Amino acid sequence: MDSLNSTPRASRLHIGLFGRRNSGKSSLINAITGQPVAIVSDIAGTTADPVYKSMELHGIGPVVFIDTAGLDDEGALGALRVAKTRDAMDKTDIAMLVIDAEPCAGAPGTGAPAQGFLAKEGEYLSELRRRGLPVITLINKADTADAGFLARIARALEGEWGASPLQVSARTGQGIGRIRERLIEALPEDYEAGSITGGLVRDGDRVLLVMPQDTQAPKGRLILPQVQTLRELLDRKCIVLSVTADRLDEGLASWPAPPALIITDSQVFRAVYEKKPAESRLTSFSVLFAAYKGDISYFLEGARAIDDLGPGARVLIAEACTHAPLREDIGREQLPRMLRAKTGGDIDVTVVSGAKWPEELGGFDLAIHCGACMFNRKYVLSRIEKARAAGLPMTNYGLAIAAMNGVLDKISV
Repeated sequence: MDSLNSTPRASRLHIGLFGRRNSGKSSLINAITGQPVAIVSDIAGTTADPVYKSMELHGIGPVVFIDTAGLDDEGALGALRVAKTRDAMDKTDIAMLVIDAEPCAGAPGTGAPAQGFLAKEGEYLSELRRRGLPVITLINKADTADAGFLARIARALEGEWGASPLQVSARTGQGIGRIRERLIEALPEDYEAGSITGGLVRDGDRVLLVMPQDTQAPKGRLILPQVQTLRELLDRKCIVLSVTADRLDEGLASWPAPPALIITDSQVFRAVYEKKPAESRLTSFSVLFAAYKGDISYFLEGARAIDDLGPGARVLIAEACTHAPLREDIGREQLPRMLRAKTGGDIDVTVVSGAKWPEELGGFDLAIHCGACMFNRKYVLSRIEKARAAGLPMTNYGLAIAAMNGVLDKISV
């Protein structure tokens, strides 16, 4: 959870600032938020790794600003910084391309942008657009440049790149309010349309949550998917009862009629399925997040592809969070064991966690991702697109477990 409020960072709109070194990206974040949240310096390359700042932005709500290193960084270390900046693009919902008006100026008296400068900015703009990102173009430090010259820069951007730049100044506050307006205009259509439980419940439905508290459960708290699902069910005016797996019978018997929906931990899918009333629909927290965070159709295809695996198959298992593995870890022990039983032989399993994701996916036969509660949807979809481009079937933990337990076609998604 964030320290500012109860909205997890992964659920916030991610706004990435991109541009050259010292173009004023960090200063703009401070100006937009009205707080000194980013370190500012005249030294080029002050921002190294992308820095994520969770904020509340008036008119939008909870957001994450991503302050990135300059895309023109140089040398071996600079190349690593640029690679991290491009990784941040995978997590970005709205991009802001920041152009520094000062070095953009050509020779004194020419009245034209420095040769090659806007061409480089055009490369950045094209890359962001290729990723399907809405882009807000900003000409920063406008307070120090001649108005006529700024107009020529704007015309150049509009004519060659189809951009409609804003002239802003982080120092004086010029144009900062207009940035907020542009951000609202650029909001993705489905920004607030996402729902964890979708059409599976309605007002007044009884919902039973089956939540084993085993050695993998964090001490003294619930895991994030359980918390977020429970909160949404309460917001949707459902009547919710939570039990551990060993109290399933008592939970079912406590209501005069079967619950409309049972949401279970995927690890006990089969046991819950065998006891559920015929009238009750069944799903799992991980299955719900397959649709909430990713592409449910692609994930379903990937789950069905498990039937095609054989001994020697190469499987990529990805966890969004980094944690110390415990006994019976689902990604490192349970899923590999289930896959070996399913294929009837040994398999080659590669486990990655956090931001790690292989550059080359062609050698794998299947990718299985966790529920991705720690990632925003844009980042999960970027991984799906990379898998799709490589012809790699991909699914998530819950759907994979349902498939290997023979209940994939008997659950609600």
